[in-house]
Formats: sequence, C-alpha cells, structure tokens
Amino acid sequence: MVASKRLWEIPLGDRGHWNIEYPYLGYISSNKTITGYEGDKEAFLGQYGSLEKPKEILSGKLSQKTGKWNDSIGSISVDLSVAKNTAENFSVFMGISETKKEISSILKEFKNRNKIDNTLAEVKDYWQNLFSSLTIETPDEAMNMLVNKWLKYQAVSGRLWGRTAYYQQSGAYGFRDQLQDSLVFLPLDPSLTKKQIRLHARHQKEDGTVLHWWHPITETGLETKMTDDLLWLPFVLLQYLDETGDYKILSIKEPYYLKPGKEDSLFNHSVAAIEKVLTRYSKRGLPLIGAGDWNDGLSAVGLEMKGESIWLAEFFYLILMKFSDLCARIGEEKLSRRYSKKADALKKAFNKYAWDGEWFFRATKDNGEKIGSKENKEGKIFLNAQTWSVISEIAGSEKQVESLGSVTKYLLKKNGPLLLFPAYTKPDKMIGYLTRYAPGRRENGGVYSHAAAWAVWAYSKLKMADKAFEVYRKLCPAYNGLNPDEYAAEPFVTPGNIDGPDSPNYGMAGWTWYTGSASWLQKVVVDWILGVRAVPDGLLIDPCIPSDWKEFSVKRKFRGADYQIKVRNDEGTGGGVQCIKVNGNLQYTNLISPQKSNNVKVEVFLSKSTPVKQEQPLAEKTKHNKQ
Repeated sequence: MVASKRLWEIPLGDRGHWNIEYPYLGYISSNKTITGYEGDKEAFLGQYGSLEKPKEILSGKLSQKTGKWNDSIGSISVDLSVAKNTAENFSVFMGISETKKEISSILKEFKNRNKIDNTLAEVKDYWQNLFSSLTIETPDEAMNMLVNKWLKYQAVSGRLWGRTAYYQQSGAYGFRDQLQDSLVFLPLDPSLTKKQIRLHARHQKEDGTVLHWWHPITETGLETKMTDDLLWLPFVLLQYLDETGDYKILSIKEPYYLKPGKEDSLFNHSVAAIEKVLTRYSKRGLPLIGAGDWNDGLSAVGLEMKGESIWLAEFFYLILMKFSDLCARIGEEKLSRRYSKKADALKKAFNKYAWDGEWFFRATKDNGEKIGSKENKEGKIFLNAQTWSVISEIAGSEKQVESLGSVTKYLLKKNGPLLLFPAYTKPDKMIGYLTRYAPGRRENGGVYSHAAAWAVWAYSKLKMADKAFEVYRKLCPAYNGLNPDEYAAEPFVTPGNIDGPDSPNYGMAGWTWYTGSASWLQKVVVDWILGVRAVPDGLLIDPCIPSDWKEFSVKRKFRGADYQIKVRNDEGTGGGVQCIKVNGNLQYTNLISPQKSNNVKVEVFLSKSTPVKQEQPLAEKTKHNKQ
C-alpha cells in the first residue's frame, strides 16, 4: 500500500507555502499475502468506534477505500492460522522511498526471513558497539543504567535522528538543540559531532546569524533574533577540540546559508558568530536578550533590542575566554588578545550590574525593569543566572558560593532545582509566553531538566559533592519512577519537565524523549560527578563523588585509545586526587597526557593510601587562569 503527499504545511516558500509534491512515497507491506486494506480512518474505526474497538477489526472486513478525499490512514490485513503448539512468523514493513521500483527492490530483499533476522541483529550490534565506547560501573545502579544505555539512546534516537516524540511532532533541526545533543557523541564517536557541526555551519548566514530551526529537504526555517543560538556553534566546536585535539577541523570549509558559492572555514564561521554578538550590547556593556536567550519562553523581554540577558553574559564570557585560548594555541594572537579584552570588559560590566543582593538577577526588559530580582513579586530568582555564574567563572568565588546557596534555599525541591520561583500567575506581555503557562508547569516554575542538569555541573565545580549527587538523584527518572502514580512518565528516559510545587500535579513529569536534557545529564554525570573529562591537553581526572563510595570505574575512548579507569576511595573521603598510576607509572598530576598505547590502564587514588606527597596542584587551568 503506497501513499503520496501533497499537503505539506510549511509556511515558507516562494509562493506562501511549500506547494510542491513531497518527494517520497510512504508504504506499508508484509511478507504474507495482503488480503485486505483500508485507507479511510472513519471507515476503519466506525462512527462510534475507537482505537480499542475499531469497527472493521470487529467485523473482520476492510472496505478497501483509498484516495486523497478521506482522513487517510494505512491499514493492511493478512490471514494467518496458527495450529496448536506451533509458531508462525510474519513481518510488516513500513518506510519511505523515492520510487515504487525502489520499494519493490527493498521488499524483495526482505522476503527472506534470514535477511530480516540478520538485519535486526546488525541494528542491535550497532547500538551495542556505539554504547560500549563509554561505560561506567558505580555503586548507583540507576546511574549505571542511564549512562550505559538509556541517555545515549534517548539523545541519539529521539533528538538527533527522529527529532520528534510523543509531545512534539516536528522533524526540524534546532540550531542550538541538535548541536548540544551532539555532545553525546564525543566519547562515543566524535566524527558524528563533527558532522553535526558542519551541518549547522551550513545554516549560518554570512553576518553570523543563524536559523532558529529548519526542516531538511526544504532547507527552509525560521530566522530569529534569539541571541544565544549562534553561539552554540563555537561552544560545541570548542568541546570537540577538547575531546579530539583535531585542529584540522578549523580549516574545513562550509558555505553560508543560501550562498553555496560563499564558503568559509569553521574557524571563521565561529568568529562570525562571536563578532555578531559583540555588536549586540546595551549601553551598560551587557549582551542584549532579543527574542530569547536559551529560554525561549522569555520571548518578549527584548524585542526592541534594549533588554539585557545576565545568563547570556555568563555564557558569552565562557566562550570568549575559551576561544581566546584557542586562538593563542593556533597562532591567532591578535584575535586572542581581542577576545581576552572583550571578556575582561564583559566581566567588569557583569560584576558592576548583575548582583541583586543574594543572587544574580536574570534579565532586564526593554523598559529597564529587572526580572529574576528581589524587586519582583513573581519570578524573583531564576536558576540559570546562578549556575552559569559558577560554570563560567565570571563571578568572584564568594558570590558563586552565595548564588548557589540561594539555589539551594529557594529553588532546590523534591524533583530538582526549579527554573524559577515563585511561578507567574498572570501573563506578562513584557516577559513572554512562559508567563502564560499554568503556574508550576514547564518553564513557569517547574523543573526544566535541561537547565537542572547544569546545576550538577555548578555544584560539582564548587566541590559540593553531596549537593551535586542530590540534584542528580532528584532528577533521575529511575528514582522518580518509583512513585509512578505521581511521576506518570517513563522511568528510563529523562523528561523535559517536572511540575513544581505551584502545580496541583507536583512531581508529575512530561515531555519525555524529546528533551535536550538526556545529552546534558550524561555529560555532567560523567564529566563532573565522576570527573573524567576531556581538556585541551589530555584527560582530566577530577571526581566529585559521595564520600561513602568506595570505588567506581569508567571505560571510555579518548583520542584513539581505550582507557580503563578505576577510582579508589579507600578511606571514604571522596576528596581530591592524591596520585594516579597510568599503565603502572606513578604520576602526581590529575591530567593524563594523550597516550600512544591503544589500551591505557589508569588507577586513581582519592585518599592517602600512598605515602608520596602531592608535588603540584591538581587543577584544570587555561593560560588565562595562569595569567
């Protein structure tokens, strides 16, 4: 049974909508003889029927109606008799192809039962091989289950490949979304992250702006004044370089959007993004929020390009610092100095204006009013401005500690840290659509899992191990799923959001599968709780684990070698690294330089189980930190 498509509701085309034939044919078939078919949903269900009791299933007769004049479905039937104590196998095929000839060829190939079984085995082997590049073994079985299997599978299948799920049927690429999701590939197969970087560079305009989202095939999408979108290209590029040391990627050329003849290096694509944001500053020297800055729900804060974003200042500062360091490494000294100076100026403006007394406020509206401030009755404190003050190190150490203390005091609830508190109860046209959500739902005072994962990063950076682990456990779907009547969602994938205390459904999760939290939760758990992370000069070992863990292990690939890392906490301190053995060789730094051998055995000691004194600080430093 074959279906073509004409109604293709994408409101972007040279004649108003995309008024052309869809270039693929959908099909459904079987390796058994098809004895009936139905193309009309109303006929299939019946006037008073339902999916549980379809009329034509009960009657055993399909009307065999097809055509474009109905509420179209695809349904086929085969006759099958199974004798007692016997088994029968049959298969159903669904897919899309360009031609009927191609469909026939595929169906002919898969008539063979062995071909079906072998192909399914290949699919399973693919996933197993991909997953095996990073595995962990910790005292926390839920963490093992998520990191070893489900977080990877959720990020890859739902976000990067399907780009759709039960709560959102889209299929579009989000510029910021799938770039962040591709971080999951770094310890598995970084070439796939590289592929994602190149794809997104092709959807950047020559002035550094980007499409907020676009649909493949049509290559059309939404141009936007979201001010953070364009910065995720240099951010993910920097993460890729930390993982691979593959500086050749900087010279790879990709065209600008809608200018196939205008190619530029990925380095220059990143520079274009940074330079564009440098033109979007307020008179006070803070970045403008525009139509949103990661939190799409702040959709009206800066539409006049006057409102400021404190979170964006923190995010941009981190990128300026890391990109300055990159430029120094590759001999771009002039750019290195430029971005270092820009970072210093941004830090000065931030520390002059952003502090609100106990925490950092979130943004200013176009009219200059603050949001996320003690001055507000609703939305007094936002999560991201606090966590990223730590992550970026733009704030002084005392204010980092105080701002995270406010997260603990006001935002950290039973399912993790809320995105903001208290929730908005009335729509505010000067803030945006998050104020239209019911209080406690999604961005309006709920736990937004994507941002909540960043809290694990922030607590870990300040070596607040108990808090970092507490946030992980509160977010963990396996633990939340132990109360299924309240939680409601699947206990093996992260949800996009969990209702906060202002909701009558406090603790109920939603928007599973299609959420950017899967890749980020995997990254912060491995990089910051287990503390095994890539940096420009090698693999850094810097755990931040519960003190009662006696040991844990991480197996991961890094720059062509397999690392088997075992961390011992013999005295139960959960403290810093005392010493490390790399293939039996003792060293007194927690940075493991890239190894020439294919298999690297690493033993890490967190306690004073060895008599040798620490000879140098075990710190992760860039050139700027040293200066």
